[in-house]
Parts: sequence; structure tokens; C-alpha cells
Amino acid sequence: MAHQLGFSGSTIMSDPNKFEQLFNSRFSHVEIGEFRSLSDFEDFLRLAEAKGYGYGVHSPLIRVESKYDLISFISFDPKRARKQFEDEVRKLSQSGAAYVLVHFPYFKDPDEKHQAEKIDDGLQFLSRIQQTYDMPIVCEPKLGPSMSPHNIEALHHFSRQTWKTYGLSLCIDIGDYLLAVGGKWQVYLEHLKPYIKVVHLHNILIEGAKYIWVPPHPDLEGVEGYWTIKPIVEYLVQGTDKYFLFEHTPHSNPTEEFVDEGIDWIRDLILASNDKVD
Repeated sequence: MAHQLGFSGSTIMSDPNKFEQLFNSRFSHVEIGEFRSLSDFEDFLRLAEAKGYGYGVHSPLIRVESKYDLISFISFDPKRARKQFEDEVRKLSQSGAAYVLVHFPYFKDPDEKHQAEKIDDGLQFLSRIQQTYDMPIVCEPKLGPSMSPHNIEALHHFSRQTWKTYGLSLCIDIGDYLLAVGGKWQVYLEHLKPYIKVVHLHNILIEGAKYIWVPPHPDLEGVEGYWTIKPIVEYLVQGTDKYFLFEHTPHSNPTEEFVDEGIDWIRDLILASNDKVD
């Protein structure tokens, strides 16, 4: 495949009344999860099939289920979280999903003991699930509480050989990486680059101790209170084909025109690198 653009379900907070908004005629892919119910998921599937769209699922499939617990207790016992994840992958392998994305690695406490061993155990589990159900698994490292970079740091210390061994893919959330490591992002991405399959696109509006995801747009580059994301997008366009997903949330009330301008800008950045985009 060439690079593909698509919307994330975050743009509508997986609201079933707004599913139609995800199917932009210029795209062919959606990433979505945290449905309110299985019936909502089934409604989404019918719509995606009718529109001729591919899709990936961002675990958890159902909103009230485990989101962070595969290797450490956050809200659920890890054994329960792993069973849930395997059940999801089994179901999605029969439903035509392109991949399943999961928050990994995730520790709430940066000083949790035996992190490396727990991450390696989690990678073994995810690799087994991927092989058993022939379903690509994509790992997305996340910021910890209070924007702590410790999960991204933990991933950074695993070698390229580790990812080659387990055969798993990665999602890079531009916002999380910029908040975690700032201008050092290329150092953190260089050895992971061959395994990056998904990119979550958005800028970041900082409001005191809080932040929200806003649509990428050229007018936000270098503006106080936002980040410059063009260099990291241009870097991630290089190499293997990826899904570039617009993952802003509706909290900033972006206009349709503003979002479309951002789509045009990202598409132009991809085309300028001489890479194809679907």
C-alpha cells in the first residue's frame, strides 16, 4: 500500500450518531475503538463495508473495558486485561480489521520495579496473539500521568533487534512524543523507524497544566501555545508505508474548513517527499 490518510474515532468521540463524519470521501481508512456497545461496533462495520473502507481498531473495543493494563494494574488485573485483549483480537480477526492498536508499554508509576522484564513479557504475549490470530498488533507508547515521559523512555531503551524479534509494529503519537522529549524526537524515533505502521496526527494546545489535541494546520506552526509538527511529519513520511490518522478531538470546535485545510497541508507534505498517498 501507499501511505494512507484517515480519521480517528477520537474526532467524534466514537459517537454512533456521527459515524458518517468519519467517512471522508478523500480517505479509505478509519481507526476507531471505545464503542459504547457491540451493537454500535456492528453498525460501524456495516457502514464501513457499504463505503468500501478499511479500518483498524484502537483497543479497547468497548469503552468501559481495559485500556492500559496489559503489564501493570491501572484499572484492571493484567490477567483480565490480557484475556479481554485476546477476545477482541479473535473477534476482529473474523471481522476484517487491518490491525489492532493497543497502548503499550504503560506503567502509571515511573519507578515500578522490573519494568524491562514486564515489557518483555508483554511483548511475548502480544507476539503470540499476533501469530495465533494472524492479526497485526500495533503498540502505542503513551505519556504517563502529569505528562510523564517514562513509558516512552522505557520503550526507547529496547533495541531495534527486540522489535525485529517479536515482529510487532508501532504507532507514534506526534503529540505524546513532542510533549515527552521535545526537540529530541528524532533520537527517539530513529531506531524504531522501520517498525512504525501508524502515525497519530494532531497539534497540541497547551492551557496551563492541561492540553488538548487540535487538528494539524499550517497556521498553527510556530504560534505561541502550539507546537511545530511539520519536521516530525516530514520525517515519518520517509521509509515504510504508514497510516496517517487525524486524531484531534472535538474540544476546540474546529470548523470543517479548518480541518480540510489541515488535510490538504498534510497530503502536500507527503506528496512533496515523492511518496504516494491514497
